[in-house]
Amino acid sequence: MAFHQLLEQAGGMGRFQSLQIAFHCISILMVYPHILLENFTAAVPDHRCWVHNLDNDTVSANGTGIHRQDILLRISIPLDSNLRPEKCRRFLHTQWQLLHLNGTFSNMSELDTEPCVDGWVYDRSSFSSTIVTKWDLVCESQSLKSMVQFSFMAGMLLGGIIYGHLSDRFGRRLIFKWCLLQFTIADICACFSPTLLVYCLLRFWAGLCISSILTNNVLLIIEWTMPRFQALGMTVTICFASVGQMLLGGLAFVIRDWHLLQLVLTAPLFVLFLASRWLAESARWLIITNKPERGLKELRKAAHKNGIKNAGDSLTMEVLRSTMQEELEAAKIQPPVCDLFRTPNMRRRLCLLSFVRFAILVPFYGLILHLQYLGSNIFLFQALFGIVTLPANYVALLTLNHLGRRVTQVLFMFLLGIFILAITSVPPEMQTLRVALSTLGVGFSSASVMCSCTHGNELIPTVIRATATGIITIAGNIGAALAPLLMILTVYSPHLPWITYAVFSILACLLVFFLPETRNQPLPDSIQDVEKDDLRLIQAS
Repeated sequence: MAFHQLLEQAGGMGRFQSLQIAFHCISILMVYPHILLENFTAAVPDHRCWVHNLDNDTVSANGTGIHRQDILLRISIPLDSNLRPEKCRRFLHTQWQLLHLNGTFSNMSELDTEPCVDGWVYDRSSFSSTIVTKWDLVCESQSLKSMVQFSFMAGMLLGGIIYGHLSDRFGRRLIFKWCLLQFTIADICACFSPTLLVYCLLRFWAGLCISSILTNNVLLIIEWTMPRFQALGMTVTICFASVGQMLLGGLAFVIRDWHLLQLVLTAPLFVLFLASRWLAESARWLIITNKPERGLKELRKAAHKNGIKNAGDSLTMEVLRSTMQEELEAAKIQPPVCDLFRTPNMRRRLCLLSFVRFAILVPFYGLILHLQYLGSNIFLFQALFGIVTLPANYVALLTLNHLGRRVTQVLFMFLLGIFILAITSVPPEMQTLRVALSTLGVGFSSASVMCSCTHGNELIPTVIRATATGIITIAGNIGAALAPLLMILTVYSPHLPWITYAVFSILACLLVFFLPETRNQPLPDSIQDVEKDDLRLIQAS
């Protein structure tokens, strides 16, 4: 755990680290919005059945007025319980007798109806085109819409563990560049998908990469940063993710066609891929994986960028070996993945971190993936949720540095649970209050995620950090995938999903107390460090 001493000799937190963090923040800004892309590209507009008398080209060419269209709609489409045109049924025969009724026809349910065999007519006032309108993912096919999001989340689940392991084997930089290229190609190709199946396969392919891109961004920041600046680095990255949310809301408001929106968000990633050639590999990872020569070379580059003169004299192989002697000895034996579960302290840390991440992301995605629950202006809500996470993460940074990792997580997760429970007690008519409570809930959940990521990265040893982070990310992605599925519980009670979200949050805050405090502590580099120092960290907290 002596790598921070080498960083001090290389300039500590200087120009090199600032440039690296800037690149990773821009990467997160550009990639993170793709997780929430289906909020807009898969938005479901108002729709009704296509009606021959109303929607064929000949009738439209004759210029029927608005009053005439209302009449034709009344005799062609039955009304639902809210006295609005049905979305999925139409009359089997035109009901001319309805023209002579002043009130509502009480026996309308007895009239013969049929499904929308000729297709649908969509309200294009909000979106000119979405994947829902392109492939008619409504009525009997509405369940196919969830398959798109599931495809992406399934890719995140699988990619987290595969590329996490590969990052530990072949390096953060190489896997980051490959995933960035794969992600860009997959999402651009998805814009031109001829069928829904092809689109889902391409989104699955993109989902394989996004966890690795975001995780390696975070790892490269953490592993190049002094312990006292690591919380700041995490806060900055999550703030840029928040800006990405606002950017998505703004672009979706301007660009109402899903092809163009996805293309505009994805094409600039090619420029980011080309710029990644100047990205530095983690010197900490190089040294721990028994590549000290390359690690020393990266440290000297960092020292040169930081303005340290004669870095070659102070950063020598002898200094490196004497400083990192224990870590280099441990690196001669590459730990297999099963070592994560072989030792008791490492196993306990990983299990607790995985469940906490799972429990935090269930309510987080439960809020941000159900924008329609708040109202119809999803562009405003997307931007609002992005805005609130900025001050939330700043407050989280202050509390992380003053109260410590454990107390901060407990505070924010408990408040998140309380605010979600408060939402369930507010009637739907009080939209402003519901929006306010939901926005604050998103702020607390975002702060909880940032605290969990910071604490988790400081508890996992360098030698197997990417693999362990991949496992923790998988647990979080399971929570993210579970969040929309929990909405099925509304068939029993409209409040039951939200109560479940709150229970997960409160349960997680109780388990955080079983993790050691890591504020201002050096990062562990080997599994032996975890076993040797776990008791010391608990006592220090």
